[in-house]
Amino acid sequence: TNTVPVDAYRGAGRPEASYLVERLIDYVAGEVGLSPPDFRKRNFIRPDDLPYDTGLGITYDSGDFQHIMETAMENIDWAGADSRKDASRKAGRYRGLGLACYVEACAGIGEEEAKVEVTPAGEIDLVVGTQSNGQGHHTAYAQILSDKLGLPIETVRLRQGDSDSLTKAGGTAGSRSLLMGGQATTVASDLLIEKARKIAGFMLETAEADLEFEEGVFSVVGTDKRVSLVDVAKAANERDDLPDDLKGPLAAEGTYKAEAMTFPNGCHACELEIDAETGEVAILRYVVVDDFGRLVNPLLVAGQIHGGTAQGLGQALLERTVYDTESGQLLTGSYMDYCLPRADDMPQIELTFENVPCTTNPMGIKGSGEAGAIGAPPAIINALVDALRPLGVRHIDMPATTEKLWRIMQDARAGERQAAE
Repeated sequence: TNTVPVDAYRGAGRPEASYLVERLIDYVAGEVGLSPPDFRKRNFIRPDDLPYDTGLGITYDSGDFQHIMETAMENIDWAGADSRKDASRKAGRYRGLGLACYVEACAGIGEEEAKVEVTPAGEIDLVVGTQSNGQGHHTAYAQILSDKLGLPIETVRLRQGDSDSLTKAGGTAGSRSLLMGGQATTVASDLLIEKARKIAGFMLETAEADLEFEEGVFSVVGTDKRVSLVDVAKAANERDDLPDDLKGPLAAEGTYKAEAMTFPNGCHACELEIDAETGEVAILRYVVVDDFGRLVNPLLVAGQIHGGTAQGLGQALLERTVYDTESGQLLTGSYMDYCLPRADDMPQIELTFENVPCTTNPMGIKGSGEAGAIGAPPAIINALVDALRPLGVRHIDMPATTEKLWRIMQDARAGERQAAE
């Protein structure tokens, strides 16, 4: 073949599946005389229906899908859209609103291992099998460890993907890293604390059951006797009078295998204008409401949504692979010709979390890395179709470039003139 290879894009097929469903929903809503939101309301799974067996080997455990859509509609002022559309039309522009709801299955893939060690110098060494390529794993893992072990977050040192140190590692894919690696890290931390409790009991000459662990310190209940986790690590490495099974590095290994997938879900809502003369698109407002269960670091999650939405916008409006029809030569082989989203293409993203904890993992978290790329393409195309509905447009294929929109409007107007004649 002369065409470029196909590989996994952010979401690995989920953006395309969601796009198909959400475009069909809008199209069918028009066929049966319902608004797109009302048609969705009739078909949403209700919170009382959960857990919900889809009949396809997947059971949704949690979520409030209608509430999320209604929140997005409220945030973008869906009810006041008609007056804004009238004002735009008078100014020579077509205004449209579109939304898309999504639910994806992610994260519960394979098994993950983590190794945690507290050194005599007070540092935390973590070895995990996931591999960060910009997601901020170090920050998230450090938060988990600092919270569990009571040591400063800056003491965490992360080593990723070291096959000499790990026997189980699934890597980073499918929004699985925090669910799998984070919970393996939690298991390892709990085991390390229990090992340290035995050493602290030996050091303080007390029973393990009488020890409390809080903020990195073991203390004997009802007394002022205490020893820090760092001092325990020093003792483990230095004291010869410890039992043999407690000597050596203060370390533990933990593994986690997910019981089920997680099901992040949300709604993207887009309001835009199309210039009637040029076909140029201006995204006026972009609203996202997402459910990712419990969040470890909301700022990192927001970054994932912003990045994913940028990719989805590129897929919907800009990115187009072109081949010469005679030779088969790729004509868009560089960024001079292939248009990725740039800063001035991106709207401000108004992001809200309406999180319902996941019930199938101890942390209650759901994956988030792919969600923006899943929700954006259908929301944007639905908004474009809504804008051009007065011209009789029922569907627009991606990418909806300026040229394509201009030609669609020209064809629609030509059809109107012919009908008038």
